[in-house]
Amino acid sequence: MVNWLVYAALMAGIWLWLAGGMPFKVTGMFLASGLAIGSLYALGGIGMVVLYRASGVLNFSAGAAGAAGAMTAWQLGQWGVWPPLAWAGCIGVALALTLTYGRYLAPLLAWRETVVKAVATLGFALIILGLVSFIWIDDPRSLELPTDQIGIVLFGLRVTATRLLAFAAAIGIVVGIWAFLGRTEIGLQMRAVANARDLSALLGIPIRRVETIAWGISGLLAGFTGLMFANLIRLEPVVITFMVIPSIAAALAGRLNSLALVLVGGLSMGVIESLLTLSPTLKGVRPIAPFVIAALVLLWSQRGTKLTFGGRD
Repeated sequence: MVNWLVYAALMAGIWLWLAGGMPFKVTGMFLASGLAIGSLYALGGIGMVVLYRASGVLNFSAGAAGAAGAMTAWQLGQWGVWPPLAWAGCIGVALALTLTYGRYLAPLLAWRETVVKAVATLGFALIILGLVSFIWIDDPRSLELPTDQIGIVLFGLRVTATRLLAFAAAIGIVVGIWAFLGRTEIGLQMRAVANARDLSALLGIPIRRVETIAWGISGLLAGFTGLMFANLIRLEPVVITFMVIPSIAAALAGRLNSLALVLVGGLSMGVIESLLTLSPTLKGVRPIAPFVIAALVLLWSQRGTKLTFGGRD
């Protein structure tokens, strides 16, 4: 608790420093935009953490699954399909791709090293991206949501309902998954499998079922994140696919364990990236900002730890 509160205070201080001297309205616009994008980074990181805790797999293919889903939603919209069905199609495609990998390919690598499993998901991501690029040529596209036309005025700034939805979803999903992992039988089984897979199997925990549920949660989050990212940023498969990079940084900020830190980390990365745009000097470092933040969090979490010949002290 203390760690993530101190981290949140540190990130808030960086926000204020970057925003110093700027007109309030300009700063507010970039802050609102950064919180919305940071919410998507956090959602991507949460999906990674849930899956990693249950299966030991760091899934690099979530962005590609979201990209395939977003392109499907766009195509269904072009065909005149009822918009809610198109949005459901986005989530459904991402879920189907993720479950296909988790159900049929991931078990083949269950006993391999973590890095091998991670690289395998990267290969799957490239396959998805190649198929998407083959089906849809690279043309400018946009994906609109009804919430784009709805907004509220905060401190003289109009904030669209889409941005508010992304922010509320990030907080709500963190709370929901925290309750799910801590208060349900499946959640407890996920934690047991993450801590000791062999022992859990001996105790009769259905490993395959537990991991399939974790992959399903990851797929649902990938689809929702891909849909929102296509609306808030750009509907381009490559861009959405590599959204996974800041999501990884957000997951690392949470040490692949703390959902609260993933949320704070993702929001901070989005806001700091957005505010860096205001600085002619610092805007060039925007792409590395998420990993700088993740490195700082990891260094903070390891403060006071010493390496000895017997291990950590």
